[in-house]
This record gives sequence, C-alpha cells and structure tokens, in this order.
Amino acid sequence: ASQYYSSWHVHWYAYPLIYWMEIVADFLCLEAGSVDILYISEIDPLWQDSELTAIINPEAVLFANPLALAACAADCVSATVNLPRDELFWCAGCQGSMYPMNGNVSASIGHVQASRLVLSRFAYKLHRQLVSWGTMGNKGLCGKYLMPIMRKQQYRLQATNPNPATKGRYACPPIGASTTFQSAGQVIPAIGEDMGYLVWRKRNCCAL
Repeated sequence: ASQYYSSWHVHWYAYPLIYWMEIVADFLCLEAGSVDILYISEIDPLWQDSELTAIINPEAVLFANPLALAACAADCVSATVNLPRDELFWCAGCQGSMYPMNGNVSASIGHVQASRLVLSRFAYKLHRQLVSWGTMGNKGLCGKYLMPIMRKQQYRLQATNPNPATKGRYACPPIGASTTFQSAGQVIPAIGEDMGYLVWRKRNCCAL
C-alpha cells in the first residue's frame, strides 16, 4: 500500500442548528427537526469498494485523465478566493478529485486535506443517491429539487473537532478551498485524529 493512501468512514448527522437557536424570524423557511444520525458509511458496501462505487459514479472513467485533473487547479483557486466552480463538478478543488465517491484517498496529504475530500465526496454521494436535494437558487424558492450532480456552492464546511474553527475568513470555507490559510492545530496526534465538521447548506426560500 502507498504511504499516501488513507481510508475513512463518515457518520452524517442531522443538526438543525439555526432552527434551535431561533435567530431567524422567517420560520416558514426553516426545517424543524432534532439531532439524528442519517447515514453510517460502515454499513454501505459501496463506500469501501471502488469497483462497487462505480455503480453510482460510472462517469468517473471520463475524468480519470491528466487534463480533467488539471482543471481542478482552477477550481482550487476559485474556491479559495471566492466560491468553487460548479461546472467542474468532478473536482473537489485543492483537495483532489470527487471520484471515486468513497472513503479511499489515494493521495492523502494529511488529515485535514483527506477528511475534507472525503466529506465532499460523501455529500456528493448523498446527492447522487437522491438522499440530499438541491435547496439553493431560484429552483429552490418553492421547495427542494433533484440535484444528482451536486452544486458545491450549496455547502460550506466548518471544522468542529478536534479544534473548532470559530473566527477568520477561512473558518467556514466552501468545498475545495485551500487548507493553507486555516487556523493551526486542526489535528492533535494520537488523541485528536477523528475529524468533525459542521456542514452549512445554503437555502433560497420564498415565504410569500
């Protein structure tokens, strides 16, 4: 096995923070709910086998070439400066490729990069399996809509564990943004190698 290879599992929870805090007056556009675990990758055979994963991302073979991967450099810059480029849907910006949609990272450069890549892939996987839907843009004004090709601009990722990111421009970056400018101490060797993120989802809503 390569020294740069890593394998991850993901636990995805429902955590309607804004609803609980009651800091938004327009409750017609908020989703009620409680803490609930929605998905555990350990019981998903597609998550651990890259050949089986091809069932949900057969287009991966089209982007397994140097030209397609080189385009991810543009997504990396765009996501770091402003927002990721949704038309480059096969890219996870500075973290690497969205394919395969599983926890096998062949080019791992550390826990922060690898965990953010896996989280981005997992979010995409939920969209591909029609578990997560689109909520942003004009199409989302009247309700959720199918989004099998995930728009990266719909999400932001805020580190919560082992060291919460609470301030600064890069505390809550979009998918694919460089981790270079984030606060230090995101990994604590031996005792803090499980990474936690609060995933913020953009939602456009019309309450009229």
